[in-house]
Amino acid sequence: MQMSDRRPMGSVEAEVLKALWATGALTTPADVKDSLSYELAYTTVNTVLVRLWKKGLVERERSGRGFVYRAKLGEDELTATRMYAELRRAQDRPAALTRFVGNLSKRDLAALRKLIEPEDA
Repeated sequence: MQMSDRRPMGSVEAEVLKALWATGALTTPADVKDSLSYELAYTTVNTVLVRLWKKGLVERERSGRGFVYRAKLGEDELTATRMYAELRRAQDRPAALTRFVGNLSKRDLAALRKLIEPEDA
């Protein structure tokens, strides 16, 4: 990978999490590396996994001389947790919610309405 081809670390972390979600099981750094859609060095994948572990997003178990990793939260749980964390930071939560809902697609808005206003209520 050339310097001009570098991806932001957040996008690399997201790709590694996607790989872990796809397997749903304890996975080696080598298997994560092999499942990515682009080439990364083994050491880079391992560094990203350690960072995700330190952030509490993945769990790891000793396997031989190394570790195997698994995502702690599913994609939906992680997304919801991040959304709620951002909402908690907002000084004007109603304004933030209004802006968020105002930017939803019709499909997402319908799904949200269905969750908030169940038909059988």
